[in-house]
Amino acid sequence: MRPTLLSRTRRWLGASALALLVGIGGVSTAFVLTGQAANAQVRNVAQIAVPQVTQQQGFADLVDAVKPAVVSILVEAQEPARTVQRGGGDNFQFNFPDLPEGHPFRDFFDQFGGPGGPRGQGGDAKPRQFMAAGSGFIISADGYVVTNNHVVSDATKVTVIFEDGSEQVATVVGTDERTDLAVLKIEGKDLPFVTFEDTASRVGDWVVAVGNPFGLGGTVTVGVISGAGRNIGGSSYGDFLQIDAAVNTGNSGGPAFNTKGEVVGVNTAIYSPNGGNVGIAFAIPAHTVKQIVNQLIDTGTVTRGYLGVSIQDVTKDIADSVGLANARGAIVREPASDGPAGDAGVKSGDIITQVDGDQIDDALDLSRTIANKAPGSDVELTIWRDGAETKLTVKLTELTEQAAPTQDQAPVPPADVPESTSSLGMTLVPNGDGSGGLLIQDVQPDSTAAQRGLAVGDVLLEIDNKPLSTIADYDAAISGVQSKGLDTALVKVARNGEARFIGLPLGEEG
Repeated sequence: MRPTLLSRTRRWLGASALALLVGIGGVSTAFVLTGQAANAQVRNVAQIAVPQVTQQQGFADLVDAVKPAVVSILVEAQEPARTVQRGGGDNFQFNFPDLPEGHPFRDFFDQFGGPGGPRGQGGDAKPRQFMAAGSGFIISADGYVVTNNHVVSDATKVTVIFEDGSEQVATVVGTDERTDLAVLKIEGKDLPFVTFEDTASRVGDWVVAVGNPFGLGGTVTVGVISGAGRNIGGSSYGDFLQIDAAVNTGNSGGPAFNTKGEVVGVNTAIYSPNGGNVGIAFAIPAHTVKQIVNQLIDTGTVTRGYLGVSIQDVTKDIADSVGLANARGAIVREPASDGPAGDAGVKSGDIITQVDGDQIDDALDLSRTIANKAPGSDVELTIWRDGAETKLTVKLTELTEQAAPTQDQAPVPPADVPESTSSLGMTLVPNGDGSGGLLIQDVQPDSTAAQRGLAVGDVLLEIDNKPLSTIADYDAAISGVQSKGLDTALVKVARNGEARFIGLPLGEEG
């Protein structure tokens, strides 16, 4: 029997009402079920208490209040000579600090294009003058302005443009490439300014971005905080907020506000496969900005604590190999020979789980935590070593630009070594270059060792923090791990002179 027009219409209206309810979830009074229909909807379902959502009337009053403190920044700069350029036109320059070549975050927002014709063709080895535009905001009545380092880096002249169109040449007070922040100074008294939030906003809170996208000036976009604590690749000192307010080329350095008109963060980066906004932008959070800005205003530079360790994340295999309940913390590959951690007794293989009582989740978390400590301050490290916690106090020194460590030459398998063993899917021989360890001569493709990334030419340096020089050392170390009742061994392995730790399951050991 074909459904009547009335029945089809009723079904269509029902679907439309549901779509309205789903599509406009922020309007809590848009659709109400009453009587038997409501009872049918909630039958056998636990009632969920939802806080009352205050209906927004728009952000015009907020924008009117904060807009006078938001400025456009015009930069005159000299582009360094290039021999290789990539990209597809003026929207593509890859100058964003701390991001590796080929990373998608390099495809946006840096130096915004200017006169001079198409780029990407390469071959021009001469420096080129260009102009760029960004955003910033005033944070004091006497004229301190915050923006991004990548907006003003290499600038020969920086001009601040106010909402009313008036201009003033600014002085660069200080920059910090690691966090991509900069402070400028303009002359003035009783200038309009904005302040930073004291209580961190939460994921889901409103944000209002104000800035100068594409040189248009005074543009307002609205969204929410989509995520927090983002690592956008390469920055060991950022701790980015992810927002979905539309941010584009030229918004760099501009503020993101909460509904109180307080600065939540500084808009710095977007994720974009095509150079335009796709709803994923990143802002440096207010707590980081305040700390860096205060140092730049006071001294013109930023100092950070230095622990002096090379570290890596603790995987589940590593946690299992040392009897740690959770895969958290940062494992020390090596303490620096002249660093404070080594002097205080920190050893290779130690797992740092807390700093001053605060939990450390991973290697990046430890880097950020130590960087936020003042040089010369004492920190208490909680360390997991030999199946138990221990505490060490370390006096931090100042982080400086360190020369890259000298890389050892890749090990060369010896021509003829009588002693060898086949174990855990690997063929091992003593390392013939005299530096110690056991050299991997062969790895079975389907073995656990191969799955954990071990390869021919790698050198096993330690097992269970026991140095290896001979096959007998290896056998004793494996037996020691098994005698502890563990089924995963902590292995320190070197490749091209760089050491790292892995957890190697012993299931294939006979």
